[in-house]
Amino acid sequence: MAEPSGSVSTWSPLRIGVFRAIWIAVLVANVGTWMQTVGAQWLLVHLPHAAILVALVQTADFLPDVLFALVGGALADVFDRRRLLIVVQLIMASVGGALTVLTFAGQMPPALLLVFTFALGCSSVFTNPAYQSLVPELVPRHQLRAASSLASISINLARLIGPALAGLLIARIGVAAVFALNALTYVFFAAVLVTWRPPAGTAPELPERFVSALRAGSRYVLNAPVVRRILLRATLFLVPSSVLWTLLPLVATERLGLGADGYGLLLGALGAGAVAGALILPRFRARISANYLIGTASAIYALALVLIVLVPNSLLAVIVLLPAGAAWIAVLSDINAELQLFLPAWVRARGLSVYQMVLFGAQGLGAVVWGAISEPFGVRAAFVIASAAMLAGLVSMRFWPFLDTAGMERRTMAYWPEPQLAFDAKLDSGPVVVKNTYTIAPDKEQAFLEAMARLRQSRLRTGATQWGLFRDGEVAQRFVELYVVPSWDEHLRQHRYRITGTDHEYEEQADVLSDPPSEVSHLIAVDDLP
Repeated sequence: MAEPSGSVSTWSPLRIGVFRAIWIAVLVANVGTWMQTVGAQWLLVHLPHAAILVALVQTADFLPDVLFALVGGALADVFDRRRLLIVVQLIMASVGGALTVLTFAGQMPPALLLVFTFALGCSSVFTNPAYQSLVPELVPRHQLRAASSLASISINLARLIGPALAGLLIARIGVAAVFALNALTYVFFAAVLVTWRPPAGTAPELPERFVSALRAGSRYVLNAPVVRRILLRATLFLVPSSVLWTLLPLVATERLGLGADGYGLLLGALGAGAVAGALILPRFRARISANYLIGTASAIYALALVLIVLVPNSLLAVIVLLPAGAAWIAVLSDINAELQLFLPAWVRARGLSVYQMVLFGAQGLGAVVWGAISEPFGVRAAFVIASAAMLAGLVSMRFWPFLDTAGMERRTMAYWPEPQLAFDAKLDSGPVVVKNTYTIAPDKEQAFLEAMARLRQSRLRTGATQWGLFRDGEVAQRFVELYVVPSWDEHLRQHRYRITGTDHEYEEQADVLSDPPSEVSHLIAVDDLP
């Protein structure tokens, strides 16, 4: 992973008016989401089988991201992101309003509450990829890490404010008031988006179709080793770390004897630690590697998991949750920033949606696991096992560290010359077979094969569905590269929007070994045979 610069202030992006307005709207929406979560959990915490029911609130909230995250990312890459966000917020406001009315009327059994939680969880499926992929368009590239830190601050300020506010409202007015305020936050977010007018001319010349966009996003992630490694590291951290967010209500009630206000205080301490961590994180990023930073944060979090259940003291719990929050933000904000910097613009929302799938899926899986463990064995056993799993993940960094992206050029440019065809091909013509012929001297053959291995992943990332390298049986030292693209317009997207500087370098590393220079031809399927 690249070494980030610490010279940009965390607050720099807030000087940009559009980013500031949308950031505030997202903060308000995040506050509402945490109020909603606390309210839903508190409706269940005193019922029979509370441990599994409370855990299922998290699962119901995160499950939509596992099932539909890539759909949300594809929609954000294909359609106008601002309009998509407005429509989603208005739909969620309607769902939140219905939940409020039924709760106020006393018609909210656990099963129905989980259904509503699932429905509201769909908000993040369509909101997060669209919003996060907008950020690089709102701030300069050198401020992206600061913008990512601010996004983390927003989430954790919400964790600080939302639970505390929810605790006060539950104690004085009731859970229905919490649900009503959450519904209003969706309306506020939509209102801010209505007042913003993005610059004209930002839509791509060749917009993608929804189904092909889904497939292209999946192919990109499968053939991007850097992204796959980031997702692996995120999973190994998130599954054990989710025990804290899942079972903290039971720690508050069963082990510490706290009520709604006390639970809000614990979550507030966790959020405060995260905010403080986001503020000091740039200093550490400038001095230590990402692997060391995230390894240290994981060790701190593992220690906090043990301390909070082995020493049942409210003051100690608050103190322990502060560094736990800082460790949480150190890991997730660094991962999010690296993904935003690495992913090219054409697939950014889809790549972030896959990360969102892992982010919430790992926490949802963890919620079920820790709830199931705590039901027969107790909350203490769940936390100790989670701490051991976190340390095992830390040890695995020796074998699966983050990959170094320093020196990778991630901006896309039209490096390839536009194909000159002898006839007018329809955009939906295809499939298209691209043929590259290389002549490689014997002493350069090994270097060529290594270069082609890198180029293979590049072709598959940017649109190819099949790839193969063949040796010509009749001509010595001639190699033929063939790759298949689903349609002519998909291949034009490769030419115009999808090739990054790094992809171009991989191609040049193979081309320079060919003497004479490689030759390219395009074979387009004939679809009008008699």
